[in-house]
Amino acid sequence: MRILLTGRDGQVGWELARLLPALGDLHSTGRGELDLADADAIRRVVRESKPELIVNAAAYTAVDRAESEQDLAMRVNGTAPGILGDEAKRAGALLVHYSTDYVFDGAKRGPYVEDDAPNPLSVYGRTKIAGERAVAESGCRHLLLRTSWVYGPRGKNFFLTIARKAKAGERLRVVDDQRGVPTTSRFLAEKTLELVRRGANGLLHLVPAGETTWYGFAREIVQLVGAQTEVQPIRTGEFPTAARRPANSVLDNARATAMLGAPMPDWRTLLGAVRESAEV
Repeated sequence: MRILLTGRDGQVGWELARLLPALGDLHSTGRGELDLADADAIRRVVRESKPELIVNAAAYTAVDRAESEQDLAMRVNGTAPGILGDEAKRAGALLVHYSTDYVFDGAKRGPYVEDDAPNPLSVYGRTKIAGERAVAESGCRHLLLRTSWVYGPRGKNFFLTIARKAKAGERLRVVDDQRGVPTTSRFLAEKTLELVRRGANGLLHLVPAGETTWYGFAREIVQLVGAQTEVQPIRTGEFPTAARRPANSVLDNARATAMLGAPMPDWRTLLGAVRESAEV
C-alpha cells in the first residue's frame, strides 16, 4: 500500500513516520516539502505520490495566535483537509484526519460523544470543525479522529513545559477549572494504525481512559519527575488567553474502544511511558 503522510515533523507525525512503514510504502512530508496553505502544492504532492492511504497529521495548532491569524489558520485547518479529501476521492484513497476537543463549547456536564453538536469558542476550534466538514463533504473514504491535550517526549507541549519548570524549581500556577483527557502522540499513532487495519471509518473520539484538569495533569507531572515544586490551582479568569477554552472538553471514547475491541489505557499510565523517553 502506498501511503502519504503530512506533518512528519509534528508530535503525532513524528510517531506516525516511524510506525506507518509497517502498513506499506511511506512517502512523508514536512513543512519544507508541503505547505498546507498552498492548495496547488497539495494537489501536486498527492497526485505525484498516488497514495492509497493519506494521513494528515499537519495542522495549525497555535490556539491563541489563531485569533490574530484567522486566514492562515483557516487555510491550513479548514480548507486544506477538504482539498485532501477531494484528492483522496479522486485517487480512491482513505483519508485519516485529526481534529480536536476544542470544537465543543464545554457547556455539557458529561463527556462529549461524536453525535454532540459542535459549538467552538475560538478561531482554532472553528477552523478545525470547518476541516472536519470539508472532509465529510468531499465524499472520500475517511477516518476523522478527534483527540485532546496532545503531548509527547519532543516538541513544544504542556508536559515538557511543566517538567522543565518543575525541575528548575519554578513555582507553578495552573488552571484547575478546565477538564479534558491528556493524550500522548505515541498513543494516537499506534491506535491510528490499529483502526486503519480494522477498516474503521467515519468520526471517532480517540483519547485514553480517565480525565483530569490542567492542574491535576501538572501535579502528576511534577510528582513523576521527582520535583518539590509547589503547584497552585487557579481559575481560568486568573490566566487570560487570547482564545477561549471550553471548561469541559472530555471526549467519550466508547465508540473507538468498541472498534478496537479492548479497553483504552489510562492517561496516567501513558504519562509514565512518556517520562521514560523524554529528555527532562
